[in-house]
Amino acid sequence: MTTLNDCFMDAGNITWLLVASAMVMFMTPGLAFFYGGLVRSKNVLSIMMHCFTILAVVSITWILWGYSLAFGSSYFGLIGSLEHLGLNGVVGAEAQTFMVFQMMFAIITPALIVGAIADRFKFTSLIVFVILWSTFVYSPIAHWVWAEGGWLLNMGALDFAGGTVVHMSSGFSALVAILVVRKRKGNLKNIVPHNVPYVLLGTAMLWFGWFGFNAGSALAANDQAVSAFIVTNTAAAAGALMMMFLSYRSTGKPSPVMFAVGAVAGLVAITPASGFVGPMAAILIGAGVGLISHFAIAFKNSKGWDDALDVWAVHGVGGLWGALATGLFASAAIGGTDGVFMGGPISVFTTQIIASVATIAYAGILTFIILKILDQTLGLAVKPSEEDDLDKELHGERAYA
Repeated sequence: MTTLNDCFMDAGNITWLLVASAMVMFMTPGLAFFYGGLVRSKNVLSIMMHCFTILAVVSITWILWGYSLAFGSSYFGLIGSLEHLGLNGVVGAEAQTFMVFQMMFAIITPALIVGAIADRFKFTSLIVFVILWSTFVYSPIAHWVWAEGGWLLNMGALDFAGGTVVHMSSGFSALVAILVVRKRKGNLKNIVPHNVPYVLLGTAMLWFGWFGFNAGSALAANDQAVSAFIVTNTAAAAGALMMMFLSYRSTGKPSPVMFAVGAVAGLVAITPASGFVGPMAAILIGAGVGLISHFAIAFKNSKGWDDALDVWAVHGVGGLWGALATGLFASAAIGGTDGVFMGGPISVFTTQIIASVATIAYAGILTFIILKILDQTLGLAVKPSEEDDLDKELHGERAYA
């Protein structure tokens, strides 16, 4: 992502970035529909409330301290200062527009995690988890990669719109969560999506919002934004078609759900590369993640992991592939520096490996600590008996009368 100091925000650029911010905000309701369709009918309100509540909670914490920790003056490249508590000193249209855009990224990232622990996570524990995770995991990693003075930015790590900051951090945190939080009741093989049209609607909302997510990360209405828009759509299409083909190969029928999952996987994988690669590389990245995530889902199933909505396989593994692919296919003619396959030095790729390992290790360790603390205090999972009517037990209402 272009840093605030590197961009020039005239009225047109500010307008574009505000529109892009609204598009990224729209992705969280899109995620609610995507996840809501994938769960059982008795749990749809629970998972949707997780997403919408995170939208409200992080909107407040980002203003109070999250933005300052992510983008305040750097302490050793690791964390921002507290100079912008309550948005102190964040004045003027340029600074405030940048803050709003970054807020929407901070909102959707922890919302991705809840898909892994759907159907059994306590609502009160979720709120505390999100506050702690956003503070101690998301903000520091965002500082490393996107803030002036961040150690990964200084090293030359390429992450245009959030492969490490958003997808790897949430995807591998989700993996830790499913290993710490107990499994759902019953035979997991018998659990199927309750509303496939919701899944497709959510996919459409995410696909639309992702144009703001990636193209907006240029922080200007310029050539790089247009290129990011094109490759975002291209990779999503390639991922969707690959997953659909693989489902047809396995079952003899093209699965709408796997088409949707493939589209989201393609969007995930192109995110870190979107400002640095052209459309041909986007096809390879999108098709590649469709194949890789397909096998990651199969691996997860073979291990018996209860990643309810395949967050690790799509966002964790997909984000990792996207980050590494950026080191291979990035083109200096578009932005950043040349990747290995474009004639660049091997150090470009090794830097991507370092950034990926650091993100996965930090997010995983901190998530484990946070969850263990919550497990010993508030508890993590609802009572098994409450799973039978989760929406009514947690929220006193049902999605369908």
